[in-house]
Parts: sequence; C-alpha cells; structure tokens
Amino acid sequence: MAGSREIRNKIKSIKNTQKITKAMEMVAASKMRKAQERMRASRPYALNIARVMMHLARANTEYKHPFLVKRGQVRRVGIIVVTSDKGLCGGLNTNVLRLAVNQMKEWQAQGIEIDVCAIGNKGFSFMQRMGANIVSHVTNLGDTPHLERLIGPVKVLLDSYSEGRIDELHAFYNRFVNTMKQDPVQTQMLPIPPQLTDYEGKPITELAGSGLWDYLYEPEAKPLLDAVFTRAMEAAVYQYVVENMASEQSARMVAMKAASDNAGNLIDELTLIYNKTRQAAITKEISEIVGGAAAVS
Repeated sequence: MAGSREIRNKIKSIKNTQKITKAMEMVAASKMRKAQERMRASRPYALNIARVMMHLARANTEYKHPFLVKRGQVRRVGIIVVTSDKGLCGGLNTNVLRLAVNQMKEWQAQGIEIDVCAIGNKGFSFMQRMGANIVSHVTNLGDTPHLERLIGPVKVLLDSYSEGRIDELHAFYNRFVNTMKQDPVQTQMLPIPPQLTDYEGKPITELAGSGLWDYLYEPEAKPLLDAVFTRAMEAAVYQYVVENMASEQSARMVAMKAASDNAGNLIDELTLIYNKTRQAAITKEISEIVGGAAAVS
C-alpha cells in the first residue's frame, strides 16, 4: 500500500495548491474590476491631451518646444519599460520584455546607446541581469499608482531629452484590450510624432483640417508650453501604468483559473490511479487468502 499512500499524499498536496490558486483567482478578479475602472476613467483625459499635443505640434509659433524637434542623427535613446511588481500572471511580463529586448538589440547593432527607466520590479530585475544602463526606476507601486511616484523617474529621461543627452524616448508596456487579451506595445514618446494612436492602436482623428495651427499664449509661449508638454508626458506614462495594471490583474485571473482547472484535472487522474492501485491491492490480498485456504484444504 506504499504506492497508494504516496498517491494519496499527492492528491492532498494538489488540493491544497488548488485552494491557493482559487483564492488568488478571486482576489485578482476583484482587483481587476477596480483596475479596469481606473484605466477607463483616465483614457478620455489621455486621448484629449494627445490631441492637444498634435495641435501644438502643427502650430506656427515663435517658440518651438524641444519635445517637438526631431534630431538629425540618433546616437542615444531612452526607454521606459513598464512591468508588474509581482509574477503569476502568465506571459504578460515576458511578452513586453521580449519586445523591448528585440528593439534594444536592433539599436545596439546600429551603435545606438540606451538609457533605461524601469517601472515595476520584474522589469527592473530583468534589466539589472541584462546589465542595461538603468538611469532611474520605481517599484512597489501597489494596486493604486500615484502620479507623484512616477514623476521623478520619468523626469530623468525628460530632462535628458531637453538637454540633448538622448535623441529619442520610447515606452514599452501592455495595452489592455479585453480580459483575455493584452498586447505588448512600443510607442514613441519623444520627439512627439505627427500622428498619435489611441488605446486601440487606431490613429487619433484630428478635430479640424490638416492646415497650420496657430495660438495666442498668455503670458508667454515658453513657460506655458513647458508646463503643458511636461504634464502631457506624465499623463501618458500614468496611462501606460494603469493599462499595464489592468492587463496584469486580468492575466493573473486567467492564469490562476487555468491553474485551478489543471489541478482539478490532475486530481481526477490521480484519484483514478489511486482507485485502480487500491483495487489491485485488494484483489491481490483476496487471491492470497483464497490460495492459502486452498493449500490448507
């Protein structure tokens, strides 16, 4: 009966694991709902401020903001990699990190140097193991991201671009599509491209024609545009983070549900094996008893 005992212990262990994955699935489902509400609430602001940036990029003003100026030759780029702080969310972090690494290899093959801002513990640990040049990072954001914690690390790269130390700024994150699908995305933040996309990857439509835009600024163009563009970049990063968090909770819920279902299937298989082993042992004992009785008689 040693084999039966081992199988029984395995079944008990898997049932305990199943209780944990089921509890994590329920927790992720609860957090997912809040994360999706937070993400959807911030999308209209992110889209509208993106439209404002597109209009300012087309404006014919006396002051051209550095965020709109395209560099002649790209020698150094900055990237913002957004990942989760915790694991157990399927291939969510793996997909976005693979996208980032492939792009980094292309840049390195062209002789372009890379500065990294890591948001999330998984991305920070991965970039450390890669030996990347991490200039700033933020981890342990919790379930509710706060903009004041994101401003500092992001400002390092924004200042680097304004001062000419980097020539482009890109972001890598997971865009939330639905509960079952999350897409890893690379987007160029600086210089601001002439055409931006929305959260579905579709081009943002213009509010007016494609002609030149013009504005009147009070009191002056420079301080106003500096504040608007900085705020727009911070809002964009915040949107990337809340999109990634909604994707994280959805992916974790799906992964934990799959783990619970797989544990149930494994328990059924082991129960069948246990019953067969137990039946074989009982049959063997009966055969020995019958054989012994026949030998005595």
